[in-house]
Amino acid sequence: MLSLKLPQLLRVHQVPRVFWEDGIMSGYRRPTSSALDCVLSSFQMTNETINIWTHFLPTWYFLWRLLALAGGLGFRSEPYHWPLLVFLLPACLYPFASCCAHTFSSMSPRVRHICYFLDYGALSLYSLGCAFPYAAYSMPASWLHSHLHQLFVPAAALNSFLCTGLSCYSRFPELESPGLSKILRSAAFVYPFLFDNLPLFYRLGLCWGRGHSCGQEALSTSHGYHLFCALLTGFLFASHLPERLAPGRFDYIGEHRPGLAWGGQGDSSQSPE
Repeated sequence: MLSLKLPQLLRVHQVPRVFWEDGIMSGYRRPTSSALDCVLSSFQMTNETINIWTHFLPTWYFLWRLLALAGGLGFRSEPYHWPLLVFLLPACLYPFASCCAHTFSSMSPRVRHICYFLDYGALSLYSLGCAFPYAAYSMPASWLHSHLHQLFVPAAALNSFLCTGLSCYSRFPELESPGLSKILRSAAFVYPFLFDNLPLFYRLGLCWGRGHSCGQEALSTSHGYHLFCALLTGFLFASHLPERLAPGRFDYIGEHRPGLAWGGQGDSSQSPE
């Protein structure tokens, strides 16, 4: 009978530092895994499994939404819909690129860097894709046809290019200056988010504390939820909470299994370093 042996998992001291994650003590895959091992590991509980599947499944949801909208009667022939179509293309690409990065990042340190370079590029492309519907659908009435409105998408394209370079560069000083690396990478992600959401922040600031309605300038409920979730995500990314408060407790999401390994748990003498 054909049987597949799932890859062995390691603890943090058994892998090179370039593979370490803050507060994650176990569940690491071998840093010399084959492509097949990486694929098989997505079907066992590692410290990357949740990341892999929470990016893989949304890829297909957004692709389904893209095909459903693009196949609608008259959708592509109506220019008003084109910014939404432009947004959905990187919305499909970004989670797929991130899924691939988390899946194959344990093949070698070089492959790990390449995987995350592609991931950062896809994320920057997604931020550029967001600029199109913001410029088309969310601009405050007082900004329409202004210089900011006309330059909004070109500026977002420049931001995407610069922030891709900055986020990729942030991986080089990661071992010697982890604090600097984190600051550079966080800035590369936060800045395009702040720029793209200028129309929403303007609406929020304009209507903040007013006792009367702001009319068409009001921030919609869905945009409010979007800003809250995005800011919460950014905070959790930068702070590495909750795993930093309880190292080892959130290796696999919500529970700690120190001896967990398929095929046996090695000791420190088996470290690849």
